[in-house]
Amino acid sequence: MKQTRLIMPTPDLSPEAIPTTHADLEALDRRDLAWYVDKGLQVAIFIGGISAIVFVLGIFVFITKEGISFVTGRFDLVEFFTSPRWLPTSNSNPTYGALALIVGTASVTGMAMLVAIPFSLGAAIYIGEFATGRTREILKVLVELLAAIPSVVWGFIGLSIMNSLIIDLFNVPIGLNILNAGLILGLMAAPIMTTIAEDALKAVPDEYRQAAEAMGATRWQVIRRVVLPAAKNGLVAAVLLGVGRGFGETMAVLMATGHSIQIPDSLFDSVRALTATIAAELGETAVGSDHYGALFTLGIFLFLVTFIINLTADLVVRGIRKK
Repeated sequence: MKQTRLIMPTPDLSPEAIPTTHADLEALDRRDLAWYVDKGLQVAIFIGGISAIVFVLGIFVFITKEGISFVTGRFDLVEFFTSPRWLPTSNSNPTYGALALIVGTASVTGMAMLVAIPFSLGAAIYIGEFATGRTREILKVLVELLAAIPSVVWGFIGLSIMNSLIIDLFNVPIGLNILNAGLILGLMAAPIMTTIAEDALKAVPDEYRQAAEAMGATRWQVIRRVVLPAAKNGLVAAVLLGVGRGFGETMAVLMATGHSIQIPDSLFDSVRALTATIAAELGETAVGSDHYGALFTLGIFLFLVTFIINLTADLVVRGIRKK
């Protein structure tokens, strides 16, 4: 039987490979330390990326576990999506119609987008295409500071300032309505939309602008006919992320809408949002009751809607990268 011999590599014992001075030993230690630091950072980044997915899945599993008893038992699909009567605490006939809550959320978000889209696109175009140097940096800092204002502060502005202002300007009995919440929510969603829209405009190659200018186009013609069409996917993604932000906002909407369960007929009607309903009622609900499960069912619906909106925005952005 033929035997095999393992040939072990011999270490490099040449004079050049053997550290002979203190500086050489320190260099070897630094290389070893850099290797361990690099591996440690790789592991930390990997854990951070995986933890984001784990947290999202954990949240979904939690709200599903809490609401599954209501979904499999008391839940009526037709009543939930077609009835405007949300009376979970009624002793005689509790009803769980979420139509008024869904319409209220959609109306406030729609009003917010009417405010945020022109403001955001205008700010992004000016910052990305017209502002230069120090002016651009100052404006970008101001946009970031606007995004840093807490939602409860925005809600306080809507409750104490916008309320009386709307009453005086439009002669309505109450200023806590769709208009109030839409203006506040539009200003809250504008910073993230401005930032993403500006990135989309900056992603358009300068060769496009130069070619259009070489053909005699003015600055506005370049923006309207070249830059905006080339960046349309990124602009759509910015709008979708703004919609997701508006759909999931809680505190400012709770304070500025009037918190009234009804299907609105005008901008001056008070409404109640899905998130505000969960925030206002969950603390006073018995754990395990139908009302408790219904609130978590609202959470499941809200989670799915925001997930679809964000997924759509991500697919749009991926389409930009492929192009």
